Amino acid sequence: MKGEIKMKEYYPEGTLIKTRENAEYLSSFSALEAAAREGATVEAVAVMCDRSHDIEVDLGCMKGIIKREDGAIGIAEGKTRDIALISRVGKPVAFKVLGIDYDEGGLPFARLSRRAAQEECLNHIYENRRSGDIITSRVTHFESFGAFCDIGCGNIALLPIDAISVSRISHPSDRLSIGDSIRTVIKSIGEDGKITLSHKELLGTWEENAALFLQGQTVFGVVRSIESYGIFVELTPNLAGLAEPGPDVREGQGVCVYIKSIIPEKMKIKLIIIDELESVPREKRKYFYTGEHIDEFNYSPPQAKKQISVKF
Repeated sequence: MKGEIKMKEYYPEGTLIKTRENAEYLSSFSALEAAAREGATVEAVAVMCDRSHDIEVDLGCMKGIIKREDGAIGIAEGKTRDIALISRVGKPVAFKVLGIDYDEGGLPFARLSRRAAQEECLNHIYENRRSGDIITSRVTHFESFGAFCDIGCGNIALLPIDAISVSRISHPSDRLSIGDSIRTVIKSIGEDGKITLSHKELLGTWEENAALFLQGQTVFGVVRSIESYGIFVELTPNLAGLAEPGPDVREGQGVCVYIKSIIPEKMKIKLIIIDELESVPREKRKYFYTGEHIDEFNYSPPQAKKQISVKF
């Protein structure tokens, strides 16, 4: 089957559901059988989780059943909580078609496994990916320490809060929203199989971000930190400047700032807060690096005394 997304690749859940290939696999009894033979990863919406925590999936041409132990990696072993199954109701799920059976009334239904799709996806990552590789992820939920992201077929990896951007934030929701599709760097793959992500390396160096501004401009910013010696104001996710103490502002507040000076050798931007703003518009995410792999990220200008770099 030809189309805009190759089914052999692995994507966050919900990516495939509207593709032509996916629709064709769900179009008939014989198409589902073909999906089973080909080992295709298919997606459809979970419509119910019963008392046994088996998931019923609407396949269009028939219903599909994902048994509890096939609902996610770790469910059978007790390592994954059943909320991972319950929370899928009303949302797309990725799965492999194991076969076609018949219920007591003689109606066909498809036996499905979400766990099999997840295992295949993870094995692909373990065998073919390494630190520094860049993948597409989808933000699924937040904790104070970071954002959790679907890296394929419902497999979840952690994006720590300090890896989201260079500019400090108090909570992942300051920068991201649930459901966001983002580019992420594989920071590490642990011996236990856990995958950690990063994001800030794709948002540009100090110089790349500073080049967006000129001395003498008045621009929008967000207050990120209030210290005794000054107020740190974020101009972009990877760039902040320091304003003099004084204005009665709060963290997270939008402000209008005048750019007093830009000093590359000190990696400093001096600001003056002109006015406070009522709201904080969310900027469109800008990726300065668009490659598929990164070995090293050098944030600092070459002439800066302090050098900040990350190696993968």
